[in-house]
Amino acid sequence: MKTTIQNQFLKAKINHKGAELVSVEKAGKNFIWEIGENFWDKTSPVLFPIIGGLKDDFYEYENKKYQLPRHGFARECDFELIAKADDSAVFSLKYSEETLKVYPFEFTLNIEYYLIQNQIFVKYTVSNASSDRMYYSIGAHPAFSVNGNIEDYALEFDREENLTSHQLENNLFSGETREVVLEGRILPLNYSLFENDAIVLKDSATSSLTLLKDKSPQLKVSFPDFPFLGIWTKKDAPFICIEPWLGIADSHHSTGKIEEKEGIQVLEPYAAQSFEWNVEIF
Repeated sequence: MKTTIQNQFLKAKINHKGAELVSVEKAGKNFIWEIGENFWDKTSPVLFPIIGGLKDDFYEYENKKYQLPRHGFARECDFELIAKADDSAVFSLKYSEETLKVYPFEFTLNIEYYLIQNQIFVKYTVSNASSDRMYYSIGAHPAFSVNGNIEDYALEFDREENLTSHQLENNLFSGETREVVLEGRILPLNYSLFENDAIVLKDSATSSLTLLKDKSPQLKVSFPDFPFLGIWTKKDAPFICIEPWLGIADSHHSTGKIEEKEGIQVLEPYAAQSFEWNVEIF
């Protein structure tokens, strides 16, 4: 099932499975990648309650081991539509007996989509319904359409900086890094950038990226609430993912204890936290 929101500038559709954004249209043009199974079967999954992979596929909490799939379970869950207006919608996922078997925290995850002029905003609100501390990560994985040759595209950062990408090996951080060289504030795109998986920035000061085609702005993704950033595509795939994250994958040296997981968020009993990112369509 899908829900549509729209204003005079944009129309967006959200799948109730995963509360996943499946299209953002302006003047009939969709800026979100349309699924092709030979490349990837997602469009913009929500990553919760972990991001990336776990070392040995498990984590430990209070001396008990739990297994979670890469990027968590939210993207495979059916969300409830709890509020709807012409230009906004709120989806909700609550803990259950099934989630408690793999993630022993009593949570509610609300995801709000709303439109303002030519921008779509995505707001995550995570609530802790228990008397214990809760540990989690959350992030976005939107794939934006690339039409034609990817080398006609580039990413414009909001500042000049030297980029250090942290290397992944079998979905875990290896401890190795590589330099990603900008031309001023511009990163020209080509598939060779992603031969060894995503570009992952842990300490970048960047809070927005603009996707350019032939030097012309197509869209701008802003993510000031998110300290980690992934950029990813697959060879010959007609999309580029710009991924704001609160949390990252394990490394080969991780202890496995969720309290010690790099980038993990801590939510006090009965508290809530909200984080927001948005896309401006030109």
